[in-house]
Amino acid sequence: MLQTNLQHGEFDIKISGQVLVASLAGSWNEEAAHAFDREFRLAAEPLLGAPWAHLVYLDDWSLGVPEMKPVIEQLVVWCCEHGLKRAAQVYSASMLKTLQLQDLVVEQGDFQRRAFATEQQALQWLRAEGYDVAY
Repeated sequence: MLQTNLQHGEFDIKISGQVLVASLAGSWNEEAAHAFDREFRLAAEPLLGAPWAHLVYLDDWSLGVPEMKPVIEQLVVWCCEHGLKRAAQVYSASMLKTLQLQDLVVEQGDFQRRAFATEQQALQWLRAEGYDVAY
């Protein structure tokens, strides 16, 4: 069997204030998780040294393969060790997404994550927690 190691899944990352904003799309394989990990850490560099938050849009994300789990788990640990305090996940109700995200992104220390059905709800929570997102 030919192994191509092509990335399946896409993402976009940008910074707004003390918030790293990401949009995920497609069905992710391990290569997509590694690419996201690399780009996420690079993008987060300006935020390090002070508390920061993560806003992630997941409506266009179609879950991921089991092989991506350790990559994302290590990224979450790195984030928490480098000042991530809040993560707002935005997606329409989906039990499968909820279960996979709960498995991948585990709260630890003073890091908290919340899931929201709308961007407005997520932004309100982040603002209440001290993180303003300006577009």
